[in-house]
Amino acid sequence: MANFNASGLVSEANPLPVTTASGYESVAAGQTDQVMGTTGAIGDTLLGILIIPATTSPGAVSVKDNATSFTIFTGGASSVADLKPFFVPLGMRSASGAWKVTTGANVSVVAIGNFS
Repeated sequence: MANFNASGLVSEANPLPVTTASGYESVAAGQTDQVMGTTGAIGDTLLGILIIPATTSPGAVSVKDNATSFTIFTGGASSVADLKPFFVPLGMRSASGAWKVTTGANVSVVAIGNFS
């Protein structure tokens, strides 16, 4: 199992091996607070998000640690040059509960991690 620092983040001193991922979950465009896993729980890990734009002006993508939200891609007019998916590494452990993902218009994601 990976070592996390006091903030629940992975660092060089506390690396998170890629082999710790046990699953993934797809999130369609326009979803709000989709729970990752069946119920989600404290300690679930979110290794990263594969962002898949459907237009060159996709909406935003945010993740929530049950209560605290983080925008990981702001999107907007001409925010991407092409429609290639791109990966945002996160390496975060939930301190509050289920990971939740919100997607804007014209953007879907695949969340990768260990979800309860």
